Amino acid sequence: MGDIRQVIWGKRVAKQLDRLPDRIEKKFHAWVKYVSLVGLRETRKRPGFHDEPLAGDRAGQRSIRLNSAYRAIYVELLNGRIEMMEVIEVNKHDY
Repeated sequence: MGDIRQVIWGKRVAKQLDRLPDRIEKKFHAWVKYVSLVGLRETRKRPGFHDEPLAGDRAGQRSIRLNSAYRAIYVELLNGRIEMMEVIEVNKHDY
């Protein structure tokens, strides 16, 4: 199987994107465009997206950082596509 170059999402993610600040939505679409141009493997190498695997209840999912507060969660499908699960606002924690 070749590198993944197609990103899909449903109505839930579309609604979440509509409510985001413009700069966050633009970064999401930049990530989607980059995946379509160079593939997921090369996109993961770009430090600006901080692509990382998730653990616990989200094992098997990955996230990209849209900024310090927003993440987009996705899974890789067996059919060679990426399905966006949700775009979430991550609360800042005190460490």
